[in-house]
Amino acid sequence: MPGFELFGDLERKELQDVLDNGVLMRYGFDGMRNGHWKAKELESALSKTFQTNHVQLVSSGTAAVTVALASAGVGAGDEVIMPTFTFVASFEAIMALGAIPVLVDIDDTLALSPKAVEAAITPKTKAIMVVQMCGSMGDMDALQVISKKHDLLLIEDACQAIGGTYNGKPLGSIADLGCFSFDFVKTITCGEGGAVITNNKDYYLNADHYSDHGHDHVGNDRGAETHPFLGYNFRISELHAAVGLAQVQRLPEFIAIQRKYLKIFQETLSQIPELTHRKVPEGGEESGAFFNFFLPDLETSRKVIQGFKDGGIDVCWNYYDNNWHYIRKWEHLKELKSLFPISQEVKEGLKYLETKTYDESDHYIGRNISCLIKLSWTEEDVKARANKMVEIIKKSI
Repeated sequence: MPGFELFGDLERKELQDVLDNGVLMRYGFDGMRNGHWKAKELESALSKTFQTNHVQLVSSGTAAVTVALASAGVGAGDEVIMPTFTFVASFEAIMALGAIPVLVDIDDTLALSPKAVEAAITPKTKAIMVVQMCGSMGDMDALQVISKKHDLLLIEDACQAIGGTYNGKPLGSIADLGCFSFDFVKTITCGEGGAVITNNKDYYLNADHYSDHGHDHVGNDRGAETHPFLGYNFRISELHAAVGLAQVQRLPEFIAIQRKYLKIFQETLSQIPELTHRKVPEGGEESGAFFNFFLPDLETSRKVIQGFKDGGIDVCWNYYDNNWHYIRKWEHLKELKSLFPISQEVKEGLKYLETKTYDESDHYIGRNISCLIKLSWTEEDVKARANKMVEIIKKSI
């Protein structure tokens, strides 16, 4: 991660096909495109990759979450349970639909705590959204049991975990709907792009129409298409889809590299007794996009991060003080700093954030260090880096 590090001839070929063809929009212009349909080809390839019946490409991972929720009927006043550790897009997508994000604690998987989810369910709860952060997954068995018990929609945001699996199934394909991002720093990239996947035909058709102004995509005359319901513009372009089409063909190559390097980091740093690894649920296999581990406390984690910076070890983070991925610094959410008026229903629904504390999340995020694994490194680079990390951590403990 990220796939742009290994751009090559295949990406250039797919892009050139679009430029030579001249049609940059994924819909219409049938007579001009000479059989070139990059978005359709990518959707077909992703369907095979994710072992799912339906794939709808959209313009971003944020769009994917928004479209997934909308396609299943989540909207005004509905509560959506989500984790404290994610990217801000999670609550942005929920609030864009007039729904209420209900943030709950994570556990040592760095994903939703099933216990916290169960405790947060109310009569207004419509969906549970698990975010598979940093290449791994939450306890999907437990979360599926809870969602079925309470008849709730289960949404799987696998934007950071493409290539990971749980009991042999690709992450993103386990819940009612799965969401992916193909932005510039993801394991496979379109530059900008995303996808909604599902085995539910109704959800798929809703996503297909909603992401293109409500077009029903029936027939070959775009201007004659009807609009069964309101929609918006979350379309991907043919240029972006072309890059993704090349990248998805290389996904096995990328995952093999990531997992190889992840194993080196895990084995090398296991010599530190105070260090423990992030929990991967039984039956799960990480994508290898990140190497995550826990240290004894927040103070030690901060010392290690500073040591990494001083020692030239980049792309490693402790998210406790991070502005974008952890609840502590989301003041714009807590204080509802919006350019436009927020509905009274959402305002009331978010009042809990004024006093809510997340001790369990603090416990795990404060001790966690997450390190990106680059595809462009050599095996020698990784071994040298891992040994340097050991040296720095030992000096800090």
